[in-house]
Amino acid sequence: MFGVDAGIIGGVLAMPGFKREFGLDKLPPSAAANLSGNLVTTMQAGAIAGALVSSPLADRKGRKFSLLAVAVTGIIGGLMQGLSYGHLPAFYIGRFIEGLGLGAGTMLAPTYVSENSPRAIRGFLVGFFQLLLDAGGMIAYFINYGSLLHFTGKATWMVPLMCQSLAPALLLITMLFCPESPRWLASQDKWDEATNVLADVRHLPREHAYLQQELLELRVQLDQEKIVMGNTGFWALQKECWTVAGNRKRALLTILILVFNQWTGTGAINYYAPTIFRNLGLSSTTTALFAQGVYGIVKTTGALIFVLFLADSLGRRISFMWSGAVQAFCMLYLGFYVRFGPDLGNKQTPPPSGIAALAMVYIFAAAFNAGWGPVAWVYVSEIPSNRLRAYNVALASFTHWVMNLTVSKTTPVMLLSTPYKTYFIFGSINVVMAITAFWIPETKGISLERMDELFGTADLSNIEDVGVAAQQAKQEEMAIETENVHANKV
Repeated sequence: MFGVDAGIIGGVLAMPGFKREFGLDKLPPSAAANLSGNLVTTMQAGAIAGALVSSPLADRKGRKFSLLAVAVTGIIGGLMQGLSYGHLPAFYIGRFIEGLGLGAGTMLAPTYVSENSPRAIRGFLVGFFQLLLDAGGMIAYFINYGSLLHFTGKATWMVPLMCQSLAPALLLITMLFCPESPRWLASQDKWDEATNVLADVRHLPREHAYLQQELLELRVQLDQEKIVMGNTGFWALQKECWTVAGNRKRALLTILILVFNQWTGTGAINYYAPTIFRNLGLSSTTTALFAQGVYGIVKTTGALIFVLFLADSLGRRISFMWSGAVQAFCMLYLGFYVRFGPDLGNKQTPPPSGIAALAMVYIFAAAFNAGWGPVAWVYVSEIPSNRLRAYNVALASFTHWVMNLTVSKTTPVMLLSTPYKTYFIFGSINVVMAITAFWIPETKGISLERMDELFGTADLSNIEDVGVAAQQAKQEEMAIETENVHANKV
């Protein structure tokens, strides 16, 4: 949903028909940039509100119900924008309603996937969050491009905006057939249901050693949390999050990672890619939209590389470090090119240095979506304790949308007044990110229940590790199979 929205709105804002319909073409450049920022950031305002309500909603009603509610708001918001017919209030309301769903969805989706995932492939599965986000953006870019080529009049911008409702409609249909999170069920003392769901998603019998050890770790973790903090009310969770040292460290890490995540510059490119491509020398709106479509392909390819090859092999910390370094180089090059590059005038083709600048945008996209982008959401969804996971990921979602709003509101003004400094700011922040990542605790291969042990808030030393239990169970099964083979030969 978020990928489709970010891809659609950036292209629609650049369409001449949309500018005429909403009066952007009659405004001076600074006022038009300000209105464009408002049209984008209204969604972020709704997303901030959605992120705030997502934690109590997910804890009380469950992950599945909450995701169904997200889908409904997304459908309504997309249709309202597409049918606004130049009425700014209707467009703003549609953006805000859609934002409610997006804000809650960015918390609920990685939480739900993380709570259902085996630890060996947790990075792989949560990485699909970024992959599908990028795939949605790629599809959106080409919807914009195709709409501009094949439609005329109001349909050029109405069709893309209404297409935003397709992703939440698909979510609504598919979630009807998905189970509730087993860890949420366990937190509600519905252990029989939790066992059934966990057995189903693991494709194992209820009595299997791996499953029993995972349930034992979960039960011990929940029991220790109840002993330490007691009830699960809102203020009790606040106290548990900010007064327990290990939990406070995880909350601060969550905020830091999501602040960095947005100030990489990726949000600026996602929302204002056509403007940025024109800034780098592509003067035609159609050409800029096509370049944005290629940008979407590169993003999706980067996320696919992460999911297939890097998610659970490279580790979280190294992924943060290498991608931050590459992103920094790309942004700093863009800053130097815009500052010292030649004035293109009326030329349609940029010089070699300009082509290199365009390549840097694509390299940046590949690095972010094969590293920092997906790893950030994997990390913040796996480090919290079970009781605090919804709250912690909601905090991540809230931070994400506050920073997303800040970046998307300031980017058009910055690109208009001091474009080269915009890239220098993003580049410098990426340098800091790559260095800071060196001190982030590594979580690859650690079960969700043992994150408390990693951050010093629980002692599970007397509980056999799930991974060890699984290996022993597998060895026993192989030994039995070998004996059966020998027996059959005899």
